Amino acid sequence: MRLNFKTIIDTLKTIGEYLFPVKKVINKFTSINSKEDLQKFVQERSAHVTQTTLYGYVKTRIGTRYTAMIQDEKFSESINIAKWNIYVASISDLTLYVFSYLIDQKNLKENEAEEVFNNIINLETKNGLDESISSQAKNEFSSRIKTINWDKFHLDRPFHNSGLALYRWAPIADDLKVLDKEIVLNSIKLKWNIVENEFKEFTKNLNFN
Repeated sequence: MRLNFKTIIDTLKTIGEYLFPVKKVINKFTSINSKEDLQKFVQERSAHVTQTTLYGYVKTRIGTRYTAMIQDEKFSESINIAKWNIYVASISDLTLYVFSYLIDQKNLKENEAEEVFNNIINLETKNGLDESISSQAKNEFSSRIKTINWDKFHLDRPFHNSGLALYRWAPIADDLKVLDKEIVLNSIKLKWNIVENEFKEFTKNLNFN
């Protein structure tokens, strides 16, 4: 197959925004002082982690065929399904993490985790999030918050579910995934470690006493 080099160049120029083309996903936070700040942080960091880990994994596995593959309709559809499923899992994990941290470390009394989560999901339905994924995500989050320990969640593998979502949904052959599992889970864990450190820095002056 002969590739159209103009198409390749255009693809490479926009590849960084391919997964979430609606907006840039990183804001220049210096602190978090409101529920609106908190919601924006969760939304944008979840999108960033999803984009960098999914794109990085797929590109590493496919290699030089990536540019051609991304123009394939079925492959693009698989990427789209994967991105939304990983993204909603990431939003869930990060929402629970930030509220758990604030409750345990900053004495937050008002737990608005479900409201923040649902607000983000509702916003993303306008950006292409499928209604069935949206509805399932809300139901799963509602069930999840009934069983977690808010004082300890942020300390005990808080991003485990989004790691498993990346492993499950990435459009890579199952026989290759088995070989990659530890690397994939470690890659997303490292991304979340950065987000954790950012959040602690941005909330260092917060106290709800």
